[in-house]
Amino acid sequence: MEEMMVVLDEEELLGCCGSTKFAKEMASASPFASLNQAVSAARHIWFNLVDVNGWLDAFSAHPQIGQSPSSQWSKAEQSTALATANESSSQELSDWNNRYRLRFGFIFIICASGRTTAEILAELKKRYTNRPIIEFEIAAQEQMKITELRLAKLFSAKAKASSATFQYSATAKTAEDRVSIIEGHLCASTEASAGKISHIPTRTRLPITTHVLDVSQGSPAAGVEVRLEMWKGIQPRPLFGETDVSGWVYQGSSTTNKDGRCGQLMGMIEDMNPGFYKIIFNTGKYCPEGFFPYVSIVFEIRESQKREHFHVPLLLSPFSFTTYRGS
Repeated sequence: MEEMMVVLDEEELLGCCGSTKFAKEMASASPFASLNQAVSAARHIWFNLVDVNGWLDAFSAHPQIGQSPSSQWSKAEQSTALATANESSSQELSDWNNRYRLRFGFIFIICASGRTTAEILAELKKRYTNRPIIEFEIAAQEQMKITELRLAKLFSAKAKASSATFQYSATAKTAEDRVSIIEGHLCASTEASAGKISHIPTRTRLPITTHVLDVSQGSPAAGVEVRLEMWKGIQPRPLFGETDVSGWVYQGSSTTNKDGRCGQLMGMIEDMNPGFYKIIFNTGKYCPEGFFPYVSIVFEIRESQKREHFHVPLLLSPFSFTTYRGS
């Protein structure tokens, strides 16, 4: 049978994600041969091509969690929360939503499918203590979960419509199956749904990412050269005081954009190679009057962590820097 291609237009895609930039880029990448292909494109566009303003556009397209949603998709996604709410919990959720918005400047974003009001409220309180930059990224990841779920439903409907002339469409069936798989991956906590998770890719972002913030200016640091290396020396691990640097092998490089985000440092692989990695930032070129000609951050990825995401940001000023493992 001839391979079926599914076309997604900009208006439909805006229903999946309220960012105009995202919808335009996805429409340009359309048509898609499979839902997997569409989701991969969506992840790349959302995390690498859409800027901070685009993320905020997408956030603002959502109703405040707990309020009566207007779109059918939002109604379905919040159905469990609305069904488990009472007057007291609804008021508490509204109060915390307002506190959250005052603290972070945008509404609380969470993939609400299958979550009760109590669960959502507990997550909101937990995330309220995050630093703004950390919470902004978590919100973006939650938006991607929502987008994936809606893409699966849209793709299923489009595939079924396209296959109306066929007795049976394998593409439509695959899309339908993915709807239930993604719903289980994002929302369910039962053993049955846990079994489904293993059938879909776990990657939503490149394995190793970074961004640079200039804390002295209170803004992203654009134009910082970044290099990623991996330890492949004779010794099993790099040693303190070791002068031989030949064991470090180049993996990739990029430069931070206007949002301080670094481009691709390595490929989108499912399983990382366990070992020691080093991210080097050319801070001397960015800030010639600063104290650090470069900043080098070495970290270990263990066997048990090879499918995890490692975000290693740099918070820089002329005479100090900080790093942490982000999300």
